[in-house]
Amino acid sequence: MVVSYHIWFGRVSGGVDVFLLISAFLVTLQFVGRYEQNRPMALLRHWLNLFRRLLPAAVTVIVAVLAASFIFLPSTRWLDVIEQGWASLFYVENRLLQSQATDYYATNHSYASPFQHFWSLSIQGQVFILWPIIFAGAAFLAKRYGLRYRVLLCYIFALIFLVSLVYSIVFTATEQAQAYFDTGARLWEFALGTLVALIVPGLLIPRGVRVVLGWVGVLAMLSCGILLNVQAAFPGIAALWPTLAAACVIAAGQTQSRVGVDRILSSRPLVLLGGNSYALYLWHWPVLVIALAWTGKDHAGPVAGTLIIAVSLVLAYLTTRFIEKPWREWRWPEVRRRRAALAVLAALATAALPLVGWQHQINVATDAAASQSWANNPGARVLERGYVDAADKSGPLLPTLATVGNDWPQFGGGCTANEKELTHDCTNGSDDAGKTVVIIGNSHAHVWATPILTLANKYDWKVRSFTKGFCPVTVSDATNISEGCLDYNRETIQKVLELKPDLVVTTSTRTDPNPGAAEFMDHSWVPHIKALNEAGIPVVALRDTPRMPGSVPDCLEKNPDNYAACDGRTADSYQASSPDAEVASEVPKTTFLDFSRYFCQGGTCPAVIGNVMVYKDNNHVTRTYMDSITPYIEQDFLKAAGWDAG
Repeated sequence: MVVSYHIWFGRVSGGVDVFLLISAFLVTLQFVGRYEQNRPMALLRHWLNLFRRLLPAAVTVIVAVLAASFIFLPSTRWLDVIEQGWASLFYVENRLLQSQATDYYATNHSYASPFQHFWSLSIQGQVFILWPIIFAGAAFLAKRYGLRYRVLLCYIFALIFLVSLVYSIVFTATEQAQAYFDTGARLWEFALGTLVALIVPGLLIPRGVRVVLGWVGVLAMLSCGILLNVQAAFPGIAALWPTLAAACVIAAGQTQSRVGVDRILSSRPLVLLGGNSYALYLWHWPVLVIALAWTGKDHAGPVAGTLIIAVSLVLAYLTTRFIEKPWREWRWPEVRRRRAALAVLAALATAALPLVGWQHQINVATDAAASQSWANNPGARVLERGYVDAADKSGPLLPTLATVGNDWPQFGGGCTANEKELTHDCTNGSDDAGKTVVIIGNSHAHVWATPILTLANKYDWKVRSFTKGFCPVTVSDATNISEGCLDYNRETIQKVLELKPDLVVTTSTRTDPNPGAAEFMDHSWVPHIKALNEAGIPVVALRDTPRMPGSVPDCLEKNPDNYAACDGRTADSYQASSPDAEVASEVPKTTFLDFSRYFCQGGTCPAVIGNVMVYKDNNHVTRTYMDSITPYIEQDFLKAAGWDAG
């Protein structure tokens, strides 16, 4: 279900929900059997043996994906692959994707992480830690107070089911992209699997009813991804569809009927497929993502999809046959817990070493380039009149393609970030500074923090930054501004009024992200700025930075010998003169600064200036280039602020 829906249909099937339920069903049978046979729970041994069996196949895929990513994926994605590799190895991929507000339903899988599917394995791994603790705790209570173990477990997991389901319904209705990866929103699926394991063995269901249950369950499971609008409903109440369908199949069991669905499910081909299902799940997604990224397609057609499935099946069989099965049958680690722990550590180290090595290689290359940056990466210095370029023409770009994604401003005091809301509350940590500067606005205002922080360090200023992505300063939603942005602006202005800083810095004009649309001045920018001015707070307003025709790092990777192919046109970003003059008279304590000359010369906005990459995507200026323009804007900025450079 998962593989065919992902690859052929680009949809979510509900198969993972079934997978989670079945895993809880099996764990429950295992621990209830131990209790009823009066065997010790042996949690530590259980966990060691469990992860000793799970890790070899997962580690094999992780290492293979790292190698394939190095070969086939652009270097701009390497750091993200490394980060997600670590998260997958330690079963926290779901938390990482949740923090990044990942859209699991995005139809273009070529830009997805090849480790993204580890989210469900991460939740499963977390529950595999939690569930045994509950079973052991219930066993203690049952023996201590003479309670019936199965009954006690039914009460416990019924409560978990109800609480988690309500939480999941509410969370899904408000923040589905977040809820999808949330462990708490999925616990009810595991709890349902546990309840099925506890209750079904005691039910006496007539064979005819079980035959019907089996067929209803299978048909409901297979049709789930087609009939349900998964994009708007999972993992809330709609996820009861595939999970209850799976419960019906389990309850049907072996009917021994000629017309029972179990005859098909027990057939040799499906049993063989089931034996390789774990490895197949591990392989199918990275094969799909890397194949699409390599071919430049956004989805797999019928032929390509079939080939991807065939490759995934072969890899799954080889992994199961030559890695997972031998490792699982290896008896040496089962003798002592110490040996089992060593086996787990060996598996972890097998993936950790290439992760550390790759990261180290990137760091060494970046440090080597940075050590020669003054000579080889002059940035804005090349714009000086009479500048003599003595740079080594073979010197690498800075920031490097591998690290450009992280080339944001660096605040010494750190940032409190909400990736879901795209908000950043940052400070340089200089609480006893002589002056306070506050930066407000959208992400374009945020990138201007780099020169301001450098000047703050030189002149002893405290810097606070309150910014939100896609949220320029405005009081109107006329230009596709969200209500959340308008609320954030009101809250931010109130916060700034209470802080009473010596200066506020923001952007004024806006370069339009729509192709062919020119720079404009939103008159709804004025009320908030006017409120600051009337409170005696001066404002420095900076003309917006350009927008390029496409992702600059991606373009440079494709055109390493022709940087000009990635340039933009000045006319596509800027008007002949800054339109902020339209509102200047309404905000007398605001000074407007235009530094567009450092981004566009004549009719061109270069992608690279002085061997420095100017943009980290198609519109955000890199910290490295912003740092290079700081000496050239210093005097203009100090004059606009009304501060003596001395």
